[in-house]
Amino acid sequence: MSEPTKIFLNESEIPRQWYNIAADMPHAMKPPLHPGTQQPVGPDDLSAIFPMNLVEQEVCTDRWVDIPEPVLEKLLLWRPSPLYRAKNLEKALGTPAKIYYNNEGVSPAGSHKPNTAVPQAYYNKIFGTKRLATETGAGQWGSALSFACQLFGLELKVYMVRISFDQKPFRKMMMQTWGADCVASPSLETAAGRAILAEHPDTPGSLGIAISEAIEDAVTTPNTKYALGSVLNHVMLHQTIIGLEAQKQMAMVNDYPDVVIGCAGGGSNFAGLSFPFICDKIHGKNVHVIAAEPAACPTLTRAPFLYDFGDTAKMTPLLPMHSLGHDFVPPPLHAGGLRYHGMSPLVSQLVVDGLIEPRSYHQLNCYENALLWARTEGFIPAPETSHAIAAAVEEAKRAKEEGKEKTILLNWSGHGLMDLKGYAAYLAGELSDYEYPQEDIDRALAALAQYPKP
Repeated sequence: MSEPTKIFLNESEIPRQWYNIAADMPHAMKPPLHPGTQQPVGPDDLSAIFPMNLVEQEVCTDRWVDIPEPVLEKLLLWRPSPLYRAKNLEKALGTPAKIYYNNEGVSPAGSHKPNTAVPQAYYNKIFGTKRLATETGAGQWGSALSFACQLFGLELKVYMVRISFDQKPFRKMMMQTWGADCVASPSLETAAGRAILAEHPDTPGSLGIAISEAIEDAVTTPNTKYALGSVLNHVMLHQTIIGLEAQKQMAMVNDYPDVVIGCAGGGSNFAGLSFPFICDKIHGKNVHVIAAEPAACPTLTRAPFLYDFGDTAKMTPLLPMHSLGHDFVPPPLHAGGLRYHGMSPLVSQLVVDGLIEPRSYHQLNCYENALLWARTEGFIPAPETSHAIAAAVEEAKRAKEEGKEKTILLNWSGHGLMDLKGYAAYLAGELSDYEYPQEDIDRALAALAQYPKP
């Protein structure tokens, strides 16, 4: 019998703990700083926007964290997710490489985002929170949290980056179907939004702006907390269920990846797959880990590692991360989920330590590879996911040139069925590549000279 195309775990084999890479990092992540005192923030500083049970996970250094039974019960709606062998793509490329991908598009929201949305909704529910406020870029996080809040009986307000709000109306409809209220950001509903609109009435918006609005909403509305879909430690923690499942599935076919790949915007899906394998790398395994990001938002490949705010209005603590500057407003590329100005502090530190190789890809190359994928593997990938595909194809072609067998594992982080407008623009020849200007990076970073360096 030929090698399987799909590799399944039984429900009983779902991981029952999350993996916390903070326990194994060669160098600990630098602490977030209070923007006023520039001293490390403590749990109490974060309790205004997050429930204390999630704050405890944010600062946790235990290697393993138990997944609560009510969370596992909800995750079993779609997990364990299947691991696929991309045999048709391998054949089309004529590569000796084996290409595996875990399909996160099988979740109700169509992406990896519910892996953290469900536990965040659960922890807020048992804490006593009645309502959440959040931001979303492409709409995947907003959709996932809407779904999760419906499961646990929470209200939700979503501030969606304006360009994505306009480009992706069906994401808004998904959120409304699950009972959430979604508005375009910047909006007139917050002081932060009104200030931005007064100065830049035609702005396409940014995740930094939307985060400012969501945090302001959370701290000014009774019984409301803020929820974030990427960047923070507890989000990375929740997503590691992806990599933990993949490790079990690879073992079932007696294989192990030479290369692990994920697209990178804020870091969540990339960390989810890669952190368990980076743990292996720290302890001696020979595995190459690649973070694939857009050339139009080159956070890891061109931005420095420094302290910066997580939002435009400077309401968050200063975070140690690779950043393009909190005033960064990205071009309206279609990979909306990869348009954040900063990167997860955990991911950033691992890049500094040389455990991750970041690469950037132009959107035309990504769409070309997304079409190749759809026409061989069948599934239509999200524009964000196409960056990981571009890196995987690059590695597979290199294996062909070198005549070497290689095992490649990528995170297929979500489907693109809500993103067909981007495909239509690509097929009509209406998209172009964009290289973010260095002078814009320099201008944004100049404002950070007064803050400490990590």
